[in-house]
Amino acid sequence: MTSTQTSQTVPPPADQPLAPGRPPIQRGRTGTMLGGVCRGLADATGIDVVLWRVGFLALALTGAGFLLYPLLWVVLPAGPLPEGASPAPLDPMVERLHDGLNGALSGGRG
Repeated sequence: MTSTQTSQTVPPPADQPLAPGRPPIQRGRTGTMLGGVCRGLADATGIDVVLWRVGFLALALTGAGFLLYPLLWVVLPAGPLPEGASPAPLDPMVERLHDGLNGALSGGRG
């Protein structure tokens, strides 16, 4: 006898997150030291922010961190700003770069 049933994996609905309890990767806006990249990566992965910072420091010593961190600073979207908090001084410039990059990649004008 042969089985006529096939097993199919059904993806979760689009409005349901894949990993419940973890936010999407975005730059942190609280508890940051520079641009919030390490805080955002720590929140999204569950790995301690100190380990991310040490990792980027090690990359900076090789030279790669000086390219990777600013790239992630512009590419990653900013997280929500807490009530009553003011944005960092460089946030408006980074947001303009992020929006321009997204517009250029999507084919729109940015």
